[in-house]
Amino acid sequence: MPFYQKRGKIPSKRHTQFLNKNGDLYWEELISRGGFSHIYSNVYHVHPPTAIKRVGEFKTLELKEHFQTHRPHHLNTSKLNLDGDYLSSRAPLFYNQDIIISKGHMTQSMKYLYRNGRRDEIIFVHSGKGKFLSNFGSLNINQGDYIVIPRGITWQIQINEKMHFLIIESKDPVSTPDRYRNEFGQLLEHAPFCERDIQTPNFENPKNEQEIEVKVKVDGGIQSYIYSYHPFDLVGWDGYYFPYILNINNFMPITGKIHQPPPVHQTFKSNGFVICSFVPRLFDYHSKAIPAPYAHSNVDSDEIIFYSKGEFMSRKGIEKESITFHPSGLPHGPQPGKIEESLGAKETNEIAVMIDTFKPLKTTPRINEIDDKDYPLSWLENDLRPR
Repeated sequence: MPFYQKRGKIPSKRHTQFLNKNGDLYWEELISRGGFSHIYSNVYHVHPPTAIKRVGEFKTLELKEHFQTHRPHHLNTSKLNLDGDYLSSRAPLFYNQDIIISKGHMTQSMKYLYRNGRRDEIIFVHSGKGKFLSNFGSLNINQGDYIVIPRGITWQIQINEKMHFLIIESKDPVSTPDRYRNEFGQLLEHAPFCERDIQTPNFENPKNEQEIEVKVKVDGGIQSYIYSYHPFDLVGWDGYYFPYILNINNFMPITGKIHQPPPVHQTFKSNGFVICSFVPRLFDYHSKAIPAPYAHSNVDSDEIIFYSKGEFMSRKGIEKESITFHPSGLPHGPQPGKIEESLGAKETNEIAVMIDTFKPLKTTPRINEIDDKDYPLSWLENDLRPR
């Protein structure tokens, strides 16, 4: 979501002398994408950002595939036994070459700093409050926030109360849909949100702490480093590359006379997937409209839906923090009786996040703990599942 931002003190020209009051140079760092040919920010440190004092331990992270029958899944992720800080409390559930989808239940603030060196991260906050701290500044975290963190940014989360979240890690850059932006990158009038809805970092005074641990995610695991100086020592920065927050409640739904297809709910995109937001909205207003979605086969995508809040009118047995997984190759849609129940309904209060991936997803063994094995049979008339 690139648009220009400036914080703190910066020199009038890039790559020129920038001195503190004692006549010492500040340290300039360029954080850029695409081999110096894409979006970037210039940041200015009190201390050298390169000063590694000690290389710590490497923790191996291995995504293990759980081989199983090709079928729909319903997972009640609230039942996952998870706690700890951001890294220790999360459990990967789905993955492919483009994406890793995890669930986290964060009960402790982070005592270290973290930098994902390989993937962009989007954290959807189902519940809880806290503060996001980074080398670019701070952001307050609330329920319903999408926290968008481009790779290479150093950050930390401090919690005010226990947080449950959905984590999406993307191999390729994450951005807003092209059709919502003009040639200059500005969000257009018909977009379901605009720049006013984007929360950008609040500048914080530079930290002068020394010897801080930074955990960096790389291929195969997480490498720990002890830096001589705190990376949050910026006196200023400017550019188009920074973390930001969009709250799902600021997504303005696009509705129509008849049922609108999922692309109208699209919020973010990457090369291997899209993210859509289902929010409270009025239903269709044709005199014979069917508010419930039709059965559909998206033959190019696997579908994940994370149900966060409200009543989910097209599904039975769905609870808060449920995830449904409908793999490509199988049609899916409302369960028996849900279409009839929707007739005449005027609105929905649901909040949910949908992820459609363009390559098949693999599952991890953690889904065994929370998988409803009878879910594939829930489309039988009168729900006549074997008991």
